[in-house]
Amino acid sequence: MVHIQRRPFVSHLRADPVQWVRHQRSGAVVHEGPGLAFWFRPLTAALSEVPIDDRELPVLFHVRTRDFQDATVQGTVTYRITDPGVAATRLDFGVDPSSGQWRSTPLDQLASLLTESAQQHAVDTLAALDLTEAVTRGLTEVRTRVAAGLSEDARLSDSGVSVLGVRITSIRPDADLERALQAPARERVQQAADAAGFERRALAVERERAIAENELQNQIELARREEQLVERKGLNDRRRAEEAAAAARIESEARAERDRLAAATAAENRRMLGAAEAEAHAAHVAAYANADPAVLLALAAQELAERFPDIGTLNITPDLLSGALARLGEVRPPSGPDGGTPALNAPNPRGPQGPRGARGRPGGGQGPQGPIVQDHT
Repeated sequence: MVHIQRRPFVSHLRADPVQWVRHQRSGAVVHEGPGLAFWFRPLTAALSEVPIDDRELPVLFHVRTRDFQDATVQGTVTYRITDPGVAATRLDFGVDPSSGQWRSTPLDQLASLLTESAQQHAVDTLAALDLTEAVTRGLTEVRTRVAAGLSEDARLSDSGVSVLGVRITSIRPDADLERALQAPARERVQQAADAAGFERRALAVERERAIAENELQNQIELARREEQLVERKGLNDRRRAEEAAAAARIESEARAERDRLAAATAAENRRMLGAAEAEAHAAHVAAYANADPAVLLALAAQELAERFPDIGTLNITPDLLSGALARLGEVRPPSGPDGGTPALNAPNPRGPQGPRGARGRPGGGQGPQGPIVQDHT
Protein backbone atom coordinates (compact mmCIF):
# COMPACT_ATOMS: atom_id res chain seq x y z
CA MET A 1 0.00 0.00 0.00
CA VAL A 2 1.36 3.40 -1.02
CA HIS A 3 1.51 6.38 1.32
CA ILE A 4 -0.70 9.34 0.37
CA GLN A 5 -0.78 12.71 2.12
CA ARG A 6 -3.77 14.89 1.33
CA ARG A 7 -3.75 18.64 0.91
CA PRO A 8 -6.65 21.00 0.04
CA PHE A 9 -6.38 20.66 -3.73
CA VAL A 10 -3.51 18.24 -4.30
CA SER A 11 -2.10 15.07 -2.69
CA HIS A 12 1.33 13.58 -2.39
CA LEU A 13 2.09 9.90 -3.10
CA ARG A 14 5.16 8.07 -1.89
CA ALA A 15 5.89 4.42 -2.79
CA ASP A 16 8.38 1.94 -1.38
CA PRO A 17 11.19 0.53 -3.54
CA VAL A 18 9.30 -2.78 -3.97
CA GLN A 19 6.13 -1.01 -5.11
CA TRP A 20 5.70 -0.21 -8.78
CA VAL A 21 3.36 2.77 -9.32
CA ARG A 22 1.68 4.11 -12.47
CA HIS A 23 0.06 7.58 -12.55
CA GLN A 24 -2.29 8.27 -15.44
CA ARG A 25 -4.17 11.41 -16.23
CA SER A 26 -6.74 11.54 -19.03
CA GLY A 27 -5.45 8.13 -20.26
CA ALA A 28 -1.86 9.29 -20.53
CA VAL A 29 0.91 7.96 -18.30
CA VAL A 30 2.35 10.76 -16.19
CA HIS A 31 4.48 8.80 -13.71
CA GLU A 32 5.54 5.15 -13.87
CA GLY A 33 8.15 3.14 -11.95
CA PRO A 34 9.12 1.67 -8.56
CA GLY A 35 9.61 3.82 -5.48
CA LEU A 36 8.22 7.06 -6.92
CA ALA A 37 7.14 10.17 -5.05
CA PHE A 38 5.06 12.86 -6.73
CA TRP A 39 2.16 15.29 -6.38
CA PHE A 40 -1.11 14.65 -8.11
CA ARG A 41 -4.63 15.93 -8.25
CA PRO A 42 -7.05 13.31 -6.89
CA LEU A 43 -9.91 14.34 -9.15
CA THR A 44 -7.98 13.71 -12.38
CA ALA A 45 -5.48 10.97 -11.41
CA ALA A 46 -5.71 7.21 -12.02
CA LEU A 47 -3.26 5.31 -9.82
CA SER A 48 -2.06 1.68 -9.97
CA GLU A 49 0.28 -0.03 -7.47
CA VAL A 50 1.87 -3.38 -8.28
CA PRO A 51 4.15 -5.18 -5.77
CA ILE A 52 7.34 -6.39 -7.40
CA ASP A 53 8.89 -8.27 -4.44
CA ASP A 54 9.12 -12.09 -4.09
CA ARG A 55 6.01 -13.58 -2.51
CA GLU A 56 5.30 -16.95 -0.89
CA LEU A 57 1.96 -18.59 -1.65
CA PRO A 58 1.00 -21.58 0.54
CA VAL A 59 -0.99 -24.18 -1.42
CA LEU A 60 -3.12 -26.98 0.06
CA PHE A 61 -5.36 -29.21 -2.01
CA HIS A 62 -6.80 -32.73 -2.07
CA VAL A 63 -6.07 -35.29 -4.76
CA ARG A 64 -6.96 -38.93 -5.45
CA THR A 65 -4.37 -41.57 -6.29
CA ARG A 66 -4.61 -44.40 -8.80
CA ASP A 67 -5.97 -46.78 -6.15
CA PHE A 68 -8.76 -44.28 -5.33
CA GLN A 69 -7.28 -43.10 -2.05
CA ASP A 70 -7.57 -39.48 -0.96
CA ALA A 71 -4.39 -37.58 -0.16
CA THR A 72 -3.58 -34.05 0.90
CA VAL A 73 -0.80 -32.16 -0.83
CA GLN A 74 0.80 -29.24 0.99
CA GLY A 75 3.43 -26.97 -0.44
CA THR A 76 4.60 -23.44 -1.19
CA VAL A 77 4.91 -21.55 -4.51
CA THR A 78 7.33 -18.64 -4.74
CA TYR A 79 6.49 -16.10 -7.46
CA ARG A 80 7.18 -12.51 -8.50
CA ILE A 81 5.55 -10.03 -10.86
CA THR A 82 8.33 -9.40 -13.36
CA ASP A 83 6.29 -7.23 -15.75
CA PRO A 84 4.18 -4.92 -13.57
CA GLY A 85 2.97 -2.89 -16.57
CA VAL A 86 1.39 -5.99 -18.11
CA ALA A 87 0.09 -7.15 -14.75
CA ALA A 88 -1.53 -3.76 -14.20
CA THR A 89 -3.43 -4.18 -17.45
CA ARG A 90 -4.46 -7.83 -16.82
CA LEU A 91 -5.38 -7.53 -13.15
CA ASP A 92 -7.03 -4.73 -11.25
CA PHE A 93 -4.23 -3.08 -9.24
CA GLY A 94 -6.06 0.28 -9.06
CA VAL A 95 -5.49 2.41 -5.93
CA ASP A 96 -7.95 4.80 -4.26
CA PRO A 97 -6.37 8.30 -4.50
CA SER A 98 -7.66 9.29 -1.11
CA SER A 99 -6.64 6.24 0.98
CA GLY A 100 -3.94 4.53 -1.08
CA GLN A 101 -5.60 1.09 -0.82
CA TRP A 102 -6.48 -1.29 -3.64
CA ARG A 103 -10.01 -1.05 -4.92
CA SER A 104 -10.15 -4.85 -5.38
CA THR A 105 -8.13 -7.96 -4.43
CA PRO A 106 -5.66 -8.56 -7.24
CA LEU A 107 -3.33 -10.73 -5.19
CA ASP A 108 -6.17 -13.08 -4.27
CA GLN A 109 -6.98 -13.46 -7.94
CA LEU A 110 -3.35 -14.19 -8.70
CA ALA A 111 -3.16 -16.70 -5.79
CA SER A 112 -6.26 -18.48 -7.05
CA LEU A 113 -4.73 -18.70 -10.52
CA LEU A 114 -1.48 -20.16 -9.15
CA THR A 115 -3.26 -22.61 -6.81
CA GLU A 116 -5.55 -23.97 -9.50
CA SER A 117 -2.68 -24.41 -11.92
CA ALA A 118 -0.50 -26.17 -9.31
CA GLN A 119 -3.39 -28.40 -8.24
CA GLN A 120 -4.06 -29.45 -11.82
CA HIS A 121 -0.46 -30.55 -12.32
CA ALA A 122 -0.36 -32.34 -8.94
CA VAL A 123 -3.59 -34.20 -9.70
CA ASP A 124 -2.24 -35.32 -13.07
CA THR A 125 0.91 -36.61 -11.41
CA LEU A 126 -0.64 -38.46 -8.43
CA ALA A 127 -3.41 -40.00 -10.54
CA ALA A 128 -0.77 -42.25 -12.06
CA LEU A 129 0.64 -43.39 -8.70
CA ASP A 130 -0.63 -45.65 -5.94
CA LEU A 131 -0.94 -44.22 -2.48
CA THR A 132 2.21 -45.98 -1.26
CA GLU A 133 4.18 -44.70 -4.27
CA ALA A 134 2.73 -41.23 -3.82
CA VAL A 135 3.80 -41.17 -0.17
CA THR A 136 7.25 -42.62 -0.81
CA ARG A 137 8.37 -40.95 -4.07
CA GLY A 138 5.55 -38.61 -4.94
CA LEU A 139 7.11 -35.51 -3.42
CA THR A 140 9.86 -35.24 -5.99
CA GLU A 141 7.64 -36.05 -8.96
CA VAL A 142 4.91 -33.65 -7.85
CA ARG A 143 7.43 -30.84 -7.21
CA THR A 144 9.08 -31.31 -10.60
CA ARG A 145 5.77 -31.54 -12.43
CA VAL A 146 4.21 -28.51 -10.72
CA ALA A 147 7.32 -26.34 -11.20
CA ALA A 148 7.51 -27.22 -14.89
CA GLY A 149 3.77 -26.72 -15.40
CA LEU A 150 3.68 -23.31 -13.73
CA SER A 151 6.72 -22.13 -15.69
CA GLU A 152 5.02 -23.16 -18.95
CA ASP A 153 1.60 -21.77 -18.06
CA ALA A 154 0.67 -19.16 -20.65
CA ARG A 155 -1.83 -17.41 -18.42
CA LEU A 156 0.87 -16.62 -15.89
CA SER A 157 3.39 -15.44 -18.44
CA ASP A 158 0.72 -13.28 -20.13
CA SER A 159 -0.03 -11.72 -16.74
CA GLY A 160 3.64 -10.81 -16.20
CA VAL A 161 4.07 -13.38 -13.36
CA SER A 162 7.14 -15.63 -13.04
CA VAL A 163 7.32 -18.69 -10.78
CA LEU A 164 10.64 -18.75 -8.92
CA GLY A 165 10.27 -22.06 -7.09
CA VAL A 166 7.96 -24.78 -5.88
CA ARG A 167 8.28 -26.70 -2.59
CA ILE A 168 6.05 -29.68 -1.76
CA THR A 169 6.35 -30.29 1.95
CA SER A 170 4.05 -33.29 2.40
CA ILE A 171 1.67 -35.73 0.78
CA ARG A 172 -0.48 -37.25 3.50
CA PRO A 173 -3.34 -39.73 3.28
CA ASP A 174 -6.30 -39.88 5.66
CA ALA A 175 -5.52 -40.37 9.32
CA ASP A 176 -6.77 -43.99 9.48
CA LEU A 177 -5.05 -44.93 6.26
CA GLU A 178 -1.87 -43.20 7.41
CA ARG A 179 -1.87 -45.25 10.63
CA ALA A 180 -2.38 -48.40 8.56
CA LEU A 181 0.56 -47.48 6.36
CA GLN A 182 2.64 -46.67 9.38
CA ALA A 183 1.84 -50.01 11.03
CA PRO A 184 4.47 -52.13 9.15
CA ALA A 185 7.13 -49.53 9.77
CA ARG A 186 6.11 -49.27 13.40
CA GLU A 187 6.13 -53.05 13.63
CA ARG A 188 9.63 -53.14 12.21
CA VAL A 189 10.70 -50.40 14.58
CA GLN A 190 9.05 -52.25 17.45
CA GLN A 191 10.78 -55.46 16.45
CA ALA A 192 14.08 -53.62 16.26
CA ALA A 193 13.35 -52.11 19.68
CA ASP A 194 12.45 -55.55 21.06
CA ALA A 195 15.59 -57.01 19.53
CA ALA A 196 17.59 -54.19 21.07
CA GLY A 197 15.84 -54.80 24.40
CA PHE A 198 16.50 -58.55 24.18
CA GLU A 199 20.10 -57.87 23.25
CA ARG A 200 20.41 -55.43 26.11
CA ARG A 201 18.88 -57.94 28.51
CA ALA A 202 21.12 -60.70 27.13
CA LEU A 203 24.10 -58.40 27.56
CA ALA A 204 22.95 -57.61 31.09
CA VAL A 205 22.55 -61.34 31.83
CA GLU A 206 25.98 -61.99 30.34
CA ARG A 207 27.45 -59.24 32.45
CA GLU A 208 25.70 -60.57 35.54
CA ARG A 209 27.02 -64.03 34.73
CA ALA A 210 30.50 -62.60 34.30
CA ILE A 211 30.15 -60.74 37.59
CA ALA A 212 28.89 -63.88 39.36
CA GLU A 213 31.70 -65.93 37.84
CA ASN A 214 34.18 -63.30 38.88
CA GLU A 215 32.77 -63.35 42.42
CA LEU A 216 32.97 -67.16 42.41
CA GLN A 217 36.58 -67.00 41.24
CA ASN A 218 37.27 -64.50 43.98
CA GLN A 219 35.67 -66.81 46.55
CA ILE A 220 37.70 -69.75 45.21
CA GLU A 221 40.85 -67.67 45.38
CA LEU A 222 39.99 -66.54 48.90
CA ALA A 223 39.29 -70.15 49.93
CA ARG A 224 42.60 -71.25 48.42
CA ARG A 225 44.44 -68.48 50.21
CA GLU A 226 42.60 -69.32 53.41
CA GLU A 227 43.66 -72.95 52.99
CA GLN A 228 47.24 -71.82 52.48
CA LEU A 229 46.90 -69.61 55.53
CA VAL A 230 45.55 -72.48 57.63
CA GLU A 231 48.29 -74.77 56.35
CA ARG A 232 50.93 -72.15 57.03
CA LYS A 233 49.44 -71.50 60.46
CA GLY A 234 49.48 -75.26 61.17
CA LEU A 235 53.09 -75.47 60.07
CA ASN A 236 53.92 -72.50 62.25
CA ASP A 237 52.09 -74.05 65.22
CA ARG A 238 53.83 -77.37 64.65
CA ARG A 239 57.18 -75.68 64.35
CA ARG A 240 56.37 -73.66 67.45
CA ALA A 241 55.42 -76.86 69.28
CA GLU A 242 58.58 -78.58 68.06
CA GLU A 243 60.65 -75.63 69.17
CA ALA A 244 58.86 -75.62 72.53
CA ALA A 245 59.37 -79.39 72.88
CA ALA A 246 63.04 -79.03 71.95
CA ALA A 247 63.41 -76.18 74.42
CA ALA A 248 61.61 -78.23 77.10
CA ARG A 249 63.81 -81.22 76.34
CA ILE A 250 66.92 -79.11 76.56
CA GLU A 251 65.63 -77.57 79.78
CA SER A 252 64.77 -81.01 81.24
CA GLU A 253 68.18 -82.33 80.20
CA ALA A 254 69.82 -79.30 81.77
CA ARG A 255 67.67 -79.74 84.91
CA ALA A 256 68.56 -83.47 85.01
CA GLU A 257 72.20 -82.67 84.54
CA ARG A 258 71.93 -79.99 87.19
CA ASP A 259 70.17 -82.42 89.55
CA ARG A 260 72.73 -85.08 88.79
CA LEU A 261 75.56 -82.68 89.49
CA ALA A 262 73.74 -81.51 92.64
CA ALA A 263 73.18 -85.15 93.72
CA ALA A 264 76.80 -85.99 93.00
CA THR A 265 77.93 -82.91 94.87
CA ALA A 266 75.56 -83.74 97.78
CA ALA A 267 76.78 -87.35 97.80
CA GLU A 268 80.36 -86.19 97.73
CA ASN A 269 79.60 -83.73 100.53
CA ARG A 270 77.88 -86.45 102.55
CA ARG A 271 80.76 -88.79 101.93
CA MET A 272 83.27 -86.17 102.99
CA LEU A 273 81.05 -85.19 105.95
CA GLY A 274 80.67 -88.85 106.92
CA ALA A 275 84.37 -89.34 106.60
CA ALA A 276 84.96 -86.25 108.71
CA GLU A 277 82.38 -87.41 111.28
CA ALA A 278 83.90 -90.87 111.25
CA GLU A 279 87.32 -89.38 111.82
CA ALA A 280 85.87 -87.15 114.53
CA HIS A 281 84.18 -90.15 116.20
CA ALA A 282 87.37 -92.15 115.84
CA ALA A 283 89.33 -89.34 117.39
CA HIS A 284 86.67 -89.00 120.10
CA VAL A 285 86.68 -92.71 120.77
CA ALA A 286 90.47 -92.68 120.73
CA ALA A 287 90.38 -89.83 123.22
CA TYR A 288 88.05 -91.81 125.54
CA ALA A 289 89.94 -95.08 125.12
CA ASN A 290 92.58 -94.25 127.69
CA ALA A 291 90.39 -92.05 129.88
CA ASP A 292 89.62 -92.85 133.53
CA PRO A 293 86.27 -94.66 133.97
CA ALA A 294 85.29 -92.20 136.70
CA VAL A 295 85.84 -89.38 134.29
CA LEU A 296 83.73 -91.17 131.68
CA LEU A 297 80.98 -91.69 134.23
CA ALA A 298 81.12 -88.05 135.23
CA LEU A 299 80.96 -86.96 131.61
CA ALA A 300 77.97 -89.27 131.01
CA ALA A 301 76.22 -87.87 134.06
CA GLN A 302 76.93 -84.35 132.84
CA GLU A 303 75.53 -85.14 129.40
CA LEU A 304 72.50 -86.69 130.95
CA ALA A 305 72.01 -83.72 133.24
CA GLU A 306 72.15 -81.33 130.28
CA ARG A 307 69.28 -83.22 128.65
CA PHE A 308 67.05 -83.23 131.72
CA PRO A 309 64.25 -80.65 131.79
CA ASP A 310 64.37 -77.80 134.28
CA ILE A 311 63.36 -78.84 137.81
CA GLY A 312 61.67 -76.30 139.97
CA THR A 313 61.84 -78.01 143.39
CA LEU A 314 63.44 -81.34 144.32
CA ASN A 315 62.72 -82.88 147.71
CA ILE A 316 65.03 -85.68 148.82
CA THR A 317 63.78 -87.53 151.86
CA PRO A 318 66.03 -89.60 154.12
CA ASP A 319 64.36 -92.74 152.91
CA LEU A 320 65.03 -91.86 149.30
CA LEU A 321 68.59 -90.89 150.09
CA SER A 322 69.27 -94.03 152.12
CA GLY A 323 67.85 -96.21 149.37
CA ALA A 324 69.94 -94.45 146.79
CA LEU A 325 73.04 -94.78 148.88
CA ALA A 326 72.34 -98.46 149.44
CA ARG A 327 72.01 -99.03 145.72
CA LEU A 328 75.13 -97.00 145.16
CA GLY A 329 77.03 -99.14 147.69
CA GLU A 330 76.01 -102.23 145.86
CA VAL A 331 77.54 -100.92 142.63
CA ARG A 332 81.30 -101.04 142.76
CA PRO A 333 82.90 -98.59 140.39
CA PRO A 334 85.86 -99.73 138.46
CA SER A 335 89.15 -99.20 139.97
CA GLY A 336 91.10 -96.11 139.15
CA PRO A 337 94.39 -95.92 137.43
CA ASP A 338 96.12 -96.98 140.60
CA GLY A 339 93.63 -99.77 141.42
CA GLY A 340 91.76 -97.85 144.20
CA THR A 341 88.30 -96.43 144.43
CA PRO A 342 87.83 -93.11 142.66
CA ALA A 343 87.35 -90.23 145.00
CA LEU A 344 83.80 -89.01 145.15
CA ASN A 345 84.91 -85.56 146.09
CA ALA A 346 86.87 -85.01 142.98
CA PRO A 347 86.98 -81.42 141.90
CA ASN A 348 84.09 -80.48 139.56
CA PRO A 349 85.17 -79.07 136.29
CA ARG A 350 82.28 -76.60 136.43
CA GLY A 351 83.39 -75.22 139.85
CA PRO A 352 82.44 -75.58 143.48
CA GLN A 353 78.70 -75.22 142.83
CA GLY A 354 78.28 -78.45 140.83
CA PRO A 355 77.52 -79.03 137.20
CA ARG A 356 74.81 -76.34 137.00
CA GLY A 357 76.33 -73.90 139.47
CA ALA A 358 73.92 -71.76 141.45
CA ARG A 359 70.82 -72.69 139.39
CA GLY A 360 69.93 -75.57 141.74
CA ARG A 361 70.78 -78.59 139.59
CA PRO A 362 72.59 -81.58 141.15
CA GLY A 363 75.48 -80.26 143.28
CA GLY A 364 73.48 -77.18 144.44
CA GLY A 365 72.66 -75.98 147.94
CA GLN A 366 71.09 -78.06 150.78
CA GLY A 367 67.54 -77.52 152.01
CA PRO A 368 66.10 -78.44 155.39
CA GLN A 369 65.02 -81.82 154.10
CA GLY A 370 68.10 -82.34 152.01
CA PRO A 371 69.44 -80.88 148.80
CA ILE A 372 66.88 -78.42 147.27
CA VAL A 373 67.07 -77.16 143.72
CA GLN A 374 65.21 -73.92 143.12
CA ASP A 375 63.78 -73.03 139.74
CA HIS A 376 64.30 -69.41 138.77
CA THR A 377 62.59 -69.67 135.45
